[in-house]
Amino acid sequence: MRLWLSRPIAGFLVRRLLAGAGLLLVVSLLIFTATDVLPGDAAEVLLGQEAATPRLALVRQELGLNEPAPQRYLRWITGVLRGDLGTSLVSQRSVRSIIGARIENTLILALATGLVVFPLILALGILMGTREGSRVDAVFSAGVLVTYAFPMFVTAVLLSLLFGVWLDVLPPVSLVPVGGTALDSPSILVLPVASMALPSVAWGARLTRAAVAEASRAAHVEAARLSGIAESRVIWRHVLPAALPPIAQVCARLVGVLVGGTVIVETVFNYPGLGLALVQAATSRDVPLVLGIGLLLAAVEIGAYIVADLVGVLAVPRLRAPS
Repeated sequence: MRLWLSRPIAGFLVRRLLAGAGLLLVVSLLIFTATDVLPGDAAEVLLGQEAATPRLALVRQELGLNEPAPQRYLRWITGVLRGDLGTSLVSQRSVRSIIGARIENTLILALATGLVVFPLILALGILMGTREGSRVDAVFSAGVLVTYAFPMFVTAVLLSLLFGVWLDVLPPVSLVPVGGTALDSPSILVLPVASMALPSVAWGARLTRAAVAEASRAAHVEAARLSGIAESRVIWRHVLPAALPPIAQVCARLVGVLVGGTVIVETVFNYPGLGLALVQAATSRDVPLVLGIGLLLAAVEIGAYIVADLVGVLAVPRLRAPS
């Protein structure tokens, strides 16, 4: 208990949380500005071919789009502070309800990918890092380098063509059953998960390998090996604790990769999650929905970095001691 109540840890958390809140504010302002400067608006999307008629000005007034941009942003951010994410300009549904209807599918996809990615990263990183310079290290390093060379979008398209079209063994489009979830038809998750996992594992394994290799060269690790301690015990008791802070940062960065990857993969496979909803909202200039989803995804990534930083602080004994 004293570990969590120590002043250095409490001060660290307070500083990181305040910085995270400030960063979220900046992110929301950037998203709003980027969306607002795009040509067209939600009124034109709603009217379609009738956008050139006098009705356009009336619809803009009803949606509040005729107000100055700073006023619209202040109204939105004030609502967020009260717990109100606003109303979709296109569907007239609350942004919270739209997110609630989509978030389960995105969580399923992200968790399924995480269950594949993080164990593989740790296993490959340890395998390569503890055998630095060996043939095993060279073979696996070459493999992850080739895999990482393919962007996630390209990987998703290639997997969809290969297994969904040419071999016809997996669904090329991830259609969730009406009224159900992706777990009702697990096969639709295979290609999206593989599309995010392959480049993520390749990137994460390389960085984890570097952290493990550096920790393995430490004097106390060499001394433990020379004393006859089993290699598995050396890895778990000496190598991994030393490599934990950089590995935690790798995992935090991967959370951001997975967050961004859901946008790409959900679009490619037409998977009904937050990523696809974000793309559709940006296309229709639905600013409140873009802001709501964007703020949520940014909060997840910022939270992951805070947790990773906390792991790094806890790994330093002098910072754990209460003052």
